[in-house]
Amino acid sequence: MKRTQTVEQVRWDLALRYRLIETVAWWEGRLTTNHLMQSFGISRQQASKDINTYITEHAPKNLTYDKHIKGYVPAKGFKPRFIDDSASAYLHLLNQNHERAPHIEGLALAYAHTEVVQVADRSIRPEILRPLLRACREGLRLECEYVSLKNPIPEVRLIAPHTLVYTGMRWHIRAYCEKNGDYRDFVLSRFRGDLDTLGNSEWARDQDEGWSAEVTIIIEPDPRLKPAQREIIETDYGMRNGQLLIPSRGALAQYVLQRYQIDPHKIQSRASAQQIVVANLDEIQPWLYQ
Repeated sequence: MKRTQTVEQVRWDLALRYRLIETVAWWEGRLTTNHLMQSFGISRQQASKDINTYITEHAPKNLTYDKHIKGYVPAKGFKPRFIDDSASAYLHLLNQNHERAPHIEGLALAYAHTEVVQVADRSIRPEILRPLLRACREGLRLECEYVSLKNPIPEVRLIAPHTLVYTGMRWHIRAYCEKNGDYRDFVLSRFRGDLDTLGNSEWARDQDEGWSAEVTIIIEPDPRLKPAQREIIETDYGMRNGQLLIPSRGALAQYVLQRYQIDPHKIQSRASAQQIVVANLDEIQPWLYQ
């Protein structure tokens, strides 16, 4: 469901509290002032005021007070105004707040039955990230030392970064590389030494053809599967008419396939292992690594 009111219409701190109010009430079924007190370090009086303001000024039909459980419960006509009420949004919240949620009453209950597989945090030094962010904002050239699997010895590169990208497993920076004369992806954990600013760059984001290109990746069940098996896969991935359409930038197409564990250069011998394939591989091939 789309939000009927944008969070920009209230102060950001109140918007955060209203989001917690809706999240806990909708998904956990009981909201108390303790939720706000523990989450934001505010007094009971302030928490009560926030709940009352939420009800009177923003969503008068969303919550009702249940004196038996001493808390607010979502009304039958509950319509969130500050959150997305889809299950995927809530599961994403659980994933994002794995460290904090156990300390929030209500969300802690959800975490008693939730386990998130953690990926090791790649070491990124502030001395690397800060100049990269500045270069992106101000359109600057940078001199840096970089290592790769092909060249493990630090090599001086002159780059012009424009966008920081998270692939789901690691962070990289999209930048113009003067050595290669093209836009490339540079993994943040592979920078060495310090990054030096060299001045303004003439290579902007809108000149990056791979970044500007809009592609749609079409994923389908492996055609070798039986009809009943294909139906299961279609439901698993939320496909419509037997397809899942994923919009992407050309430069990010490779990473989309990696997230779906699709190797464009290899087909599993068993359809049950492969499960899904890219239906328009030829169309997106120019954007994939060889």
